[in-house]
Amino acid sequence: MHEVTTLLFLTVAAALIFDYINGFHDTANAIATVVSTHVLTPRTAILMAAVLNFLGAFYSRAVATTIAKGLVHPGAATQSVVLAAIIGAIVWNLITWKYGIPSSSSHALIGGLIGAAVLHGAAQPGTGSVVQWTGVWEKVIIPLVGSPVMGFILANLLMRLIYRLLGRVHPNRVGKVFRRLQIFSAAFMAFTHGANDAQKSMGIITMALVSAHYLKEPVVPTWVIVSCAVAMALGTSAGGWRIMKTMGHRIVRLQPVHGFAVESAAATVILIATHFKMPVSTTHTIAGSIFGVGTSRRVSAVRWQVAQSMAVAWVLTLPAAALVSGLIYLALRYSGLP
Repeated sequence: MHEVTTLLFLTVAAALIFDYINGFHDTANAIATVVSTHVLTPRTAILMAAVLNFLGAFYSRAVATTIAKGLVHPGAATQSVVLAAIIGAIVWNLITWKYGIPSSSSHALIGGLIGAAVLHGAAQPGTGSVVQWTGVWEKVIIPLVGSPVMGFILANLLMRLIYRLLGRVHPNRVGKVFRRLQIFSAAFMAFTHGANDAQKSMGIITMALVSAHYLKEPVVPTWVIVSCAVAMALGTSAGGWRIMKTMGHRIVRLQPVHGFAVESAAATVILIATHFKMPVSTTHTIAGSIFGVGTSRRVSAVRWQVAQSMAVAWVLTLPAAALVSGLIYLALRYSGLP
């Protein structure tokens, strides 16, 4: 067994810190609607999300495999590249969290990985393309656009179906039923968040272990799964109040029936994406679902100015994280790290 180097230790530690930040940064995605509709108190909702994020992390390793070997060629995934990618993603997450912008932790990490890998390739003439652009297009760009669109469509259709079936039932009776049902939909959402999002850190740690020759193949070890699950659960328990306010109140006013449709639609899309090894954004997906529910009543029900600012953050996340990670990679390389 190879000795674990200091750089590898720093990389693993940084990945777990990223997972922790991802937990409180994206907590709002899983529980904002159930809190904003007053079905659960914030403390209860966060506890539920923490437990189910932890359990969801054990659901699959498919997304972790995509991150570990489907985006960057193994030879380009040096310790410095991986560490720079993680630090860049952490910096972008903290910036967007501070200003309450629901950006994507997933795409911050992927953007960081691409940015650092591209500069590594530029510094190594003759190595060819270090980024697997086909994988990036199929597993990142298409889901980046497709997941919120599918969330929008599915939530809109589900909400219209509910209106059709229960439109003549007294609102108080509908509210009582969906107050109970929303607990299950929020739990479903929290589980799928853990199933998809925790795997990004699993994949990045596995990539670092292969680069350090600690692993021969990019197969996620059990201790990595447990560590990432615990880190995300702890981060979730810390809460994410700034982003929760944006997701739960500023886009559209939600009732329990709307929250049920939002969470059910978003969780379904995320679970399907996880099955197909796609690292999608929980933020993008549930935001698209909220827009879908809002427009099922009337287009003016959605605060489109908030939607515009969110869209700008989404577009900026990949290049911004890539730029930050690229600069960090140059600093690490200048310091003599491999």
